[in-house]
Amino acid sequence: MSAFRRFARKSAPDLFLKAGLFLAAGVAAAGAEPLKIGFVVTLSGPGAVIGNDMVAGFKLGMKDAGLENTPVVYGDDQFKPDVGRQVSTKLLESDHANLITGMIWSNVLLASAKPILDANAILISANAGPSELAGKQCHPNFFNTAFENDTLHEPGGQYAQSKGIKKLALIAPNYPAGKDALNGVKRFYKGAVAAELYPALDQFDFAADIATLRASGAEATYFFFAGAQAINFVKQYAQAGMTKTMPLIGSIPSLDAIVRGGTGPAAIGAEVLTYWDDSIDNPTNKKFVSEFIADQNRKPTGYAATAYDTATLIAAALKKVNGDVADRKAFSRALASVEFPSVRGAFKFNTNHMPIQNFYAGPIVADGDGKSKIGPLELVLKDYKDSFAATCQMAD
Repeated sequence: MSAFRRFARKSAPDLFLKAGLFLAAGVAAAGAEPLKIGFVVTLSGPGAVIGNDMVAGFKLGMKDAGLENTPVVYGDDQFKPDVGRQVSTKLLESDHANLITGMIWSNVLLASAKPILDANAILISANAGPSELAGKQCHPNFFNTAFENDTLHEPGGQYAQSKGIKKLALIAPNYPAGKDALNGVKRFYKGAVAAELYPALDQFDFAADIATLRASGAEATYFFFAGAQAINFVKQYAQAGMTKTMPLIGSIPSLDAIVRGGTGPAAIGAEVLTYWDDSIDNPTNKKFVSEFIADQNRKPTGYAATAYDTATLIAAALKKVNGDVADRKAFSRALASVEFPSVRGAFKFNTNHMPIQNFYAGPIVADGDGKSKIGPLELVLKDYKDSFAATCQMAD
């Protein structure tokens, strides 16, 4: 049995409780620097549904890892890059955070990354994965536990190609992650792109866009929206009678449990590409899903899952440096190399600190209680690496 499997069979609390107790008891060696975390997400407005999900997953992960006494300050970016930068700066300067995590939106992350990294703090994105930070702008103190943006959508291009779709329409919001998304699809899809639309990030009426998609003559539509935008788009698409003539294909943020709860049956029949699902069969995921449902009275999403993994990763790396993060290079190396029991099972970092992980496809189907779920998963890409690592020259 591999070292990773022996590690994964143990429970997170057993593995990491000592690290939490070490910090809580304040027994670090003289001159040691304890961990202080700043968590930046959207906690107001339409994006709060995602932010709250990430916070719930992170808090559960911290508890399970024995780090519930570690200082964490939560900041609301209000879905605005300039506010996100201000919040991050405040967490660094006033709250003395030495690790910033959270980060839903790529534009917020890109606005905040420089002051965080210039301060020699650790930045771990639990969601946003802009291509810029995966390639030439990669940094030894930056990590992403979710995905590089393109890799979230490259499986969609591969899936459409494998299904023999000759003409595909594309739609995503007009911001960095939206551009990365559709570039990812086009990297694998070799058929004709019948339409490529970029509505505004704060747009919620898609009547004109849906008319353009209908007129394109595409056989299917690949879409990327999240939260309230995704709910509105899927409902309006179904109301326009599009789902049967041009089926939807989307990545998991566009068709997760939150979105499906808002769309009702409108999402049924769509195909989803994902790196995680509550049905993935490993002990860590079973524990996470069970505890999350008990705590929140609903199923978790991928946002909560990667936030949970982020907490588990931090605990594993913290144990490796004996609770002292004063030596940022040592802590960064620990984060890059440590093994931890992910809810996804197979997971490790690439040389650019982006995940190497599996991607799956599955249909949205009706379940037994009037809701919907992701049907049986099929593996689309195994141990998949992003396309930007080759351009990353990681400084030591």
